Amino acid sequence: MLVMSFKRKLSSIIHKKDSKHSSDSDFINELTSGPAVSKFKHIDELPNDPQIDREVLELIETDYFAGAEFDASHFELEKLTVKPDLEKIDEDRTRLRRQLQAVSKKVSDVVLENHPSYTLELQRVMELQKTLQEAKTICTSGRRQLEGAQEGFTSTSLGLLANYRKRQQLVALLESLHTIKTLQRTDIRLREMLEEEDYPGAIQLCLECQKAASTFRHYKCISELNSKLQDTLEMIEEQLDVALSKVCNGFDRKHYEKVQAAYRLLGKTQTAMDQLHMHYASTIHNTAFTIVLGYVELYASLGTGSASVSNFQKRQYGDLCKHITTESFTPCLTDLCKALWEVMKSYYHTMQWHEKFDQEMVQEEIGNPCVDETFSRRYVKQKLGHGLGRIWQDIQQKVRVYISSTDLSYFKYDEFIQVLNIVNRLVLVGEEFCNSKSEMLQESVRNQTVNYFRNFHRAKLDELRMFLENETWTLCPVKSNFTIMQLHEFKFLRNLKASRHHTTIQGENTSTQFCSSQTGFFERFSKTGNPFELQNDEDDREDVLDANGYGMEESDSDSDVPEELKQDFIDEGGSRPAKSTMRRTKKSNLKLNGNVTPVVTNTTLNVLRLFGKYMQIMSVLKPIAFDVILCMSQLFDIYLYSVHCFFNDDWSQNDSLLSNKLRTTLRRIQDSLIKEEQVNEDEKEERIPQPHLSPVVDLNSVDRLFGLTERIAAVESLVFLADQF
Repeated sequence: MLVMSFKRKLSSIIHKKDSKHSSDSDFINELTSGPAVSKFKHIDELPNDPQIDREVLELIETDYFAGAEFDASHFELEKLTVKPDLEKIDEDRTRLRRQLQAVSKKVSDVVLENHPSYTLELQRVMELQKTLQEAKTICTSGRRQLEGAQEGFTSTSLGLLANYRKRQQLVALLESLHTIKTLQRTDIRLREMLEEEDYPGAIQLCLECQKAASTFRHYKCISELNSKLQDTLEMIEEQLDVALSKVCNGFDRKHYEKVQAAYRLLGKTQTAMDQLHMHYASTIHNTAFTIVLGYVELYASLGTGSASVSNFQKRQYGDLCKHITTESFTPCLTDLCKALWEVMKSYYHTMQWHEKFDQEMVQEEIGNPCVDETFSRRYVKQKLGHGLGRIWQDIQQKVRVYISSTDLSYFKYDEFIQVLNIVNRLVLVGEEFCNSKSEMLQESVRNQTVNYFRNFHRAKLDELRMFLENETWTLCPVKSNFTIMQLHEFKFLRNLKASRHHTTIQGENTSTQFCSSQTGFFERFSKTGNPFELQNDEDDREDVLDANGYGMEESDSDSDVPEELKQDFIDEGGSRPAKSTMRRTKKSNLKLNGNVTPVVTNTTLNVLRLFGKYMQIMSVLKPIAFDVILCMSQLFDIYLYSVHCFFNDDWSQNDSLLSNKLRTTLRRIQDSLIKEEQVNEDEKEERIPQPHLSPVVDLNSVDRLFGLTERIAAVESLVFLADQF
C-alpha cells in the first residue's frame, strides 16, 4: 500500500512540473536570441560521445514512440516492484538521464540545422503580411474611385442603356412572334401542297418547320405546334404511301419521281422499296379478285337475280373462280391477263426508271462518291431484281387457280384454242419479264389440255367415222392452186411464217419473235396497246372451192403448186430403201380442160382441217405435242383402213395379194383403233366401230365400171392426204 501511495504522489509531482510552460513569445525569443540547447543542457557528469549517443538512442524502448498520448512517467512507475531496489532505481535513473541527454542533444542538433530555414520562412511570412496590407490599400482606393464614378454617371445615361437593351429584346421577340405566326399558318400550306401532290415540297416545308420549332421550343405554344407538325408529317407519309401504291397499276414517270424525291428527303428509300413490293403483291391480288368478282356478280345477277350477289364479296379468290361460267370464262381470262399485264408493265417501267436514275447519280458522284447513297442504290437494284420472280410467281398463281377452277373439257375448239393462246402469250410475257419457264402454270394448262384433248379426239374419231360412212367418194371442186395453207385451220401457220419473216428482216441476230428486246412485248406495248387484246380477223373467209368446176378458170401450168408438193416422196421402208423400192409419189391431181386440180373428197378436207386443229394445239402446248402427233396418225390410219375396207374387200380375203408391210399396218390399225362388236361401249374408248361404205356407192354396177370413179377418188385422195405430211 505504501508503494502504491508513493507512486501516486510521485506521479502528481511530475505532472505539476510538466504543466509549467513559458509563453509563445518567450519561446520564440529564446529561439531567435539565445542558443537553442540551453534549455536542454544538463550536468556534464555523463560522457559526450556520438557513437555512445547512437547506441543509447537505439536502446530506447519502442513504447516511447507509441504516440503523443504516451505517459513516460506512468510507464516507468509501473516497472517498480513491491519492494523497490534503490540500486536498480538508481541505474534506471542514470539510464533514463543518459537517454534524455542523447535525445535532447539530437533535438538540439536538428533545431540548429533547420534554424536558417525557419528564419527564411518567417521573413516570407512578414513579407506576405506587408503585401496584404498594400492590397488592402488598393482595394480601399478602388472602392473610393468606384463611388466617384457612380456619382459621376447620371441616371439618364443609365436609363438610355436600359431602354436600348429592352428595345433589342423586343425586336428579337417580334421576330420570334412572326416566325411562330408563320409556323401556325404552315398547316394550310401543307394541305394545299398535298392536294397538288407536291410531296417533296410538303416534306421539305414540314422538316424546316420542325427545325424552327425546335429553336423556339421554350415557348409553350411551340410545344403544341411541334406535336402537330409531327402528326402532319405522319399524315404526309401515309398519303405518300397511298401515292406509291398508285404506281403499281399505271406507272407515271413524273408522279414516281415526286414520290422517290419525297422518300429521299425522309431518308426512307429502302423502306419505300419494301413498301412498293408489298403494294405490288396487294395490287395483284386485288386486281384479280375484282375482275373475277365482277364477272361472277354480272352473270349471277343475270341468272338468279341480285339477291345473293353480295355474298360473293366475302368468298376467297379460289372459291370465287369456281363460280365462273363457261360463257364468261374466256372474256374474264382476257381481262384478267390485261390487268396483270398493266401491273407487270408498271414494274418494268419502275426498273427502267431506277436504272436511268442510277446512271445519272453515278455521273454526278464521280470523284465524290457517297457511301450511303451507293449502298441504298445497290439495295434498291437487288430488291427490284428479286421482285421480278416474286411478282411473276403471284401472277401465274392467280391465273393457275383461275384455270384450274373450271373444267375446260367441254369447251368448243375455238374457245379452247383462244384460252391456250392467251395462256401461251402470258407464258411468253413471263419469260421475257423474268426468264421464267412458268412450270407451275404450264403444268396446270397441260392437265386441262390433256383432259380436253382426250374428249376432243374421241369425238373427232366418231365424227371421222360418220364422214366415212356418209362419203360418196366424189371429187370436191377445189381450185387448181389449192394447198392446205389456204384452209382456215392452218391460218396460224401463215401468221407464224409471216412473223418469223418479219423478225428475220429486223435483224439476223433475233432468233424468235418475243425473245429479242427489240421485238419484245414490253418494247412494243410500253406506251399503248396490250398483248392480250383480241384482234378480229378482217378476212376470215377461206376461198378454196372452185365455183365454175374443176379448175376451169385456172391456167394449165403448175406454177401455183407449192414446191414441197412437187418434191415429196413416200418412203415405205423402215430404213433407206433401194432404188427399186423408192418411188416418187404421183401428184394426186386431176387434169380437166388443161387445168391440174388436186383430187380430194369432203372427208379428205375434214381430215385436213382436223390436222390443222391438232397442229395448232401442238404449237400452243408443246409438252403434249408427241401425244397429238400420235392422234394425228390415228386419223390417217382410220382413213387408210377405211379406204382399204371399202374398196379392197375382195383382196382382203387373200392376204397373199398384200405386201407384208401393208398387211402388218392394217392388222395394227384393226387391233388398236377398230372396236370389236362384243366389246362394251365404256371399254377402249379410243376405238371406233368398223366403218361401213355408204349405200349410195355402188361397187357392183357394170355401167359404172364397178365404182371405178369412186375407187380412183378414194385412192388419189388418200395419196394427196399422205403427200401433205
